[in-house]
Amino acid sequence: MRQILHRMGERVAWYVGSVMGDRDYERYLQHHAAHGDPTPPMSERDYWRHRWDHVENNPQGRCC
Repeated sequence: MRQILHRMGERVAWYVGSVMGDRDYERYLQHHAAHGDPTPPMSERDYWRHRWDHVENNPQGRCC
């Protein structure tokens, strides 16, 4: 029972993290490597700055 609850907790944490964007930089690095881009990937700090600049300048359906 304890193991089942632990696994369920891990899955919920993974899901919430995915929805909130916690794994976006990791996915960016995987995408960058998979597509053979010759330029070095952005640092995590630059990635988030670029992402939030894009979101702020290109608003789409969001509540606020």
